[in-house]
This record gives sequence, structure tokens and C-alpha cells, in this order.
Amino acid sequence: MTTIQNGTGATVDTRPHKRRIHPWTRSFRTFGRGFVTVWASGKARVGLVILGVFVIMAVFAPWIAPYSPTDNSFGRRLAPGAAHWFGTTSAGEDVLSQVIFGSRISLVVGLVAGGLATIVALIVGMSWGYTKGKVGDVLNFIVNLFLVIPALPLMIIIAAYLQNGGLPMIILVVVITGWAWGARVLRSQTQSLRGRDFVTAAQFSGDSGWRIIFHEILPNMTSIVAGSFFGAATSAVLSEAGLSFLGIGDSTTVSWGSMLYWAQNSNALLLGQWVLLLVPGLCIALLSLSLTLINFGVDGLSNPRLREGASR
Repeated sequence: MTTIQNGTGATVDTRPHKRRIHPWTRSFRTFGRGFVTVWASGKARVGLVILGVFVIMAVFAPWIAPYSPTDNSFGRRLAPGAAHWFGTTSAGEDVLSQVIFGSRISLVVGLVAGGLATIVALIVGMSWGYTKGKVGDVLNFIVNLFLVIPALPLMIIIAAYLQNGGLPMIILVVVITGWAWGARVLRSQTQSLRGRDFVTAAQFSGDSGWRIIFHEILPNMTSIVAGSFFGAATSAVLSEAGLSFLGIGDSTTVSWGSMLYWAQNSNALLLGQWVLLLVPGLCIALLSLSLTLINFGVDGLSNPRLREGASR
């Protein structure tokens, strides 16, 4: 029985009322289930473990590193040994300490620049996908302009113009050149959700466009946004390393890219100090690989066909 009569003879519905779940509460629950799904992927697990090692290295660098990364009181070009596992640079600095402290720059640039590029792509892409008319045409022109211009020459030009800006300059350059692809992906997903019933209901209830975008559509795009972030973070890590290697970044900052820059300037490979190039280059490759592997696991959330063990 789902109804009863009260003392006055009126019929009372005794069915439990289903509580309406807030969209962001639903998105957090989806994120939790998504993390379990990502962890279930073997590739993503490997990526998370590698990323965790680099995060621990960066956070506890002052306690892990045996020396200061700028201490040049050691012998120059020393071979790897017990005192210096990876040897010393041409300036007498410990390579292992520089590798450990260099992880901080790559992680900060990857996370901060990747996050900012994702936010810009989110705002532009969702606005582009939801709005029509002149606003959509203007956004279409801007995004296509950034997609047509080659990223590396544009980064070099902007970085050369903003020289001596330090780490914020590198982050700004990466954000300016790294948001367009994510905006196009988010625009396509927004267009596919724009015609759903819950969006139509929100429009009839009088909700504003921004409220519909961020309150109704965005919570249903958690996996797409996460994938866009990891893709942007990977691009940011490689961009920082490339700019530093070319000498456009802040060469006074200890990073993996600046280590490659100074090793190249000191002819380390010709002098047999291949470790100076191999170790930071390998760290850059492993960090980028970890983010890419995690991105594979995130892609499995939005496309079940990509999940490991899925039936074919």
C-alpha cells in the first residue's frame, strides 16, 4: 500500500519522497567512482605510481637531496661515485641534487599551467558550445586562430618578448599556447549536452546561461575535463623543458630543462658526461609518460571501449 486515509478521510501518500541530488554532489560521487575505475586500469596505476614518486621527490627535496643544487664547491666534471651518484657539472654542482630539486619546477609548471589552460579551455569551450550567434562566431575565430598558428614558434616569440619573467613567464606562455585544443573538445561535448532534457528544463525554469553551463552541463563532463587537464599538464611539462633547453626560460633556475641547457653549453656529451643529458631527459620522459598513462585511464571513463578488459 502506498496510500492511507487519515482521520478526516483524506488520502495521504506514504511513498518516500526521493531527495533531489545536487549536480555537484553527483559529480563528486562520479569522481570517486571514476578514480576507482582509473585505478583499475593497469596503465593508469603505473602512471599514478610514477607521478607519486616525483611528487614525493619534489615535496621532500630539501631532506632527500644530499647537497644544495647551487653548491659549486665540488670538483668539476667528477665521474659518478659514492659521494656524487651522478657526478658533478662543469661548474662543480652535484647532479643528483639538481635532479631532485628540478622536479619541483616541472611539477609546478605542469600542474599550474595545465590547470590554468584547462580553466581557459573550459570557459571558452563551453561558452562556444552553448551560445549561438555573433558570440559563437567570435569564439570560433579565436579558437581556430590559435589552432592554426604553430605552437612552438608562437611560444618562442612570446617567451622572447617576455624575457626575464622567470617561472610566471613560462606558465603564462604555456597557458596562452595550450588551451585551444581542449576548448574544441569541450565545445563538442557541450553541444551534445545542450539538447538534453535537463538543460531544456533549466531553460524553461528561467536559469541564466552561465548557471546552466556550470551548474547543469559541467557536472556531466567530469571525465572530459580531467582528461583535458592531464593532456594540458603533459604539454606544459614538455613546453617548459623545451623553452629552458633553448635558453629562453630562466637559466638561473634549477630545472630539468635548464640542466639540459647547461650540459649542452658545456659540451657534456663530447666530454663523456652523458649522464648530464641522460638523467634529466629520462626524468622529463617519465613524468610525461606518467601523465599520459593516467590520461589513458581517464579516457576509459568517457569511452568504455577504451577500458581494459572491455568486451570487443
